[in-house]
Amino acid sequence: MMKQLTYLTILILFLHLSAHANSFFGLNSIGYLPEQPKVASVATGFDSFAVVDAETKQPVFVGTLSDSVYQEDVKMSVQFADFSPVKQVGEYYLQINDTLKSPVFKIAPDVYNFALTTSMRAFYLWRCGTAVEGKYNGITYTHDACHMEDGWLDSIGMPNQQRDGTGGWHDAGDHGKYVVNAGITVGMMFMAWEQFNDKLKAYDFDLPETAPGFPDYLKELKWETDWLLKMQYPDGSGRVSHKLTRNAFAGFIMPEDDTEKRYFTEWSSAATASFTGMMAQAARYFKPYDEVYAQKCLNAALLSYEFLKENPDYKRFSQRFRTGGYHSPDFDDRLWAAIELWETTGESEYLEDFEERLSEIEEKVDQNWDWPVIKNMAVFQYILSDREGKNPELLAEVKKQTIEVADKIVEVAKADIFSRPLGDRYYWGCNGTVVRQVLNLQVANKIKQKKEYITTSLDAIHNIFGRNQYGRSFVTGLGYLPPMNPHDRRSGADDIEAPWPGYIVGGGNKALDWIDEERSFSTNEVAINWQAALVYALAGFVE
Repeated sequence: MMKQLTYLTILILFLHLSAHANSFFGLNSIGYLPEQPKVASVATGFDSFAVVDAETKQPVFVGTLSDSVYQEDVKMSVQFADFSPVKQVGEYYLQINDTLKSPVFKIAPDVYNFALTTSMRAFYLWRCGTAVEGKYNGITYTHDACHMEDGWLDSIGMPNQQRDGTGGWHDAGDHGKYVVNAGITVGMMFMAWEQFNDKLKAYDFDLPETAPGFPDYLKELKWETDWLLKMQYPDGSGRVSHKLTRNAFAGFIMPEDDTEKRYFTEWSSAATASFTGMMAQAARYFKPYDEVYAQKCLNAALLSYEFLKENPDYKRFSQRFRTGGYHSPDFDDRLWAAIELWETTGESEYLEDFEERLSEIEEKVDQNWDWPVIKNMAVFQYILSDREGKNPELLAEVKKQTIEVADKIVEVAKADIFSRPLGDRYYWGCNGTVVRQVLNLQVANKIKQKKEYITTSLDAIHNIFGRNQYGRSFVTGLGYLPPMNPHDRRSGADDIEAPWPGYIVGGGNKALDWIDEERSFSTNEVAINWQAALVYALAGFVE
């Protein structure tokens, strides 16, 4: 049943929207790092602004607003309030004239720590095959163990037979589990671990003890890889089922109430190659904590790689399931599988495979990307690897393209009135791309340090948490006026008004068509691939 807004929520939204024209504040309502730039986009028609201490109500900084700037896609004019000189830790708000006040925000070195914890715990709350429970803002979110009969083998030629397919994460607003979308998700989260594990190792995400000895961050990833290992065909071929779902989407019911049969589907080459890349990563990152399990992951990766080598043609998923399709080419997944196996094993066969494939691609680095084409993850792993033997000309070219694309992202953000790194591009799931571009920028910064790469990475975070045309956060439970009605079956079925916390919603397909309504799967759904990008972006800026 579609959850209804309370009268109070409707009133708050009405007052916010009716006042939008002359009291607009577009700023990161979570807050800012002390030493980094701080710029808000505010309503026009004023000359100056003040930064006010939220506790003492005294101004700590007075600044001059910029000239008005109009942007066509959002049909808005704004002025810029630059308060970068304010570096003292505290809670503040912006004030214009005597009456216009922004939401309160923090300035602190650890300002994004809580957002990371909440966004990462969202994966735990997505767990399938177990009961989950979490308390947030005094509300307990819980569901019982679900989908304990995953899954049936009818679709792979074994009628009325069952095999263990429990575990993993629900993919999005539905309860299905999909290997291709797991690829970009797990891949980015392992890259966050590789680049920021000095900070992530110490994080306590308050998880149940499902992987003794593992840091919490990796413990959560292992919950997904445990399930992924079950997606290889039972015949030992190395083929990997494309997904494990019902025949059609369930209604808005809790996971434990979704009792219809769910099936291992036929294999696809994209799923098999993406699986190979994930298992190669898992073997590498899990080895310090469980060598036996790491070897199991590596053996699975090698088996699937050999199958792909013997079956070089693209195999599309084509069965008639009316759940998420995740149809994609496989050239990028094969590319990623090869480089991850090289990084894990050092065997030249995999490097040669990767370099031969990459040499045939003209545009080697993408500016705008998501699950359908993940070659960026492969290229960035190649660039960041410390292993020797890389083709120097090819390496130089991909570094050059990485820098060129990062510079384009910077310029797009500079030209946007909300410093949105994706500029005027909008489509299903574009909020995920906004924070996914942070990976491009962080890798570019490792090649050639440039302060604009860091400030633009932060601009992406600022945009998601309120420096946007709505002046609202796009993450449930975090920031100012966050989404209250995501397209998420748990949030719609649990009889709790506030949605499950920490989830980024997809955003508008056009600049002004995002609606915070449960029915809007095209603008207000949640999904693991967008969530992983948010976790990656935040992980680079926590203490």
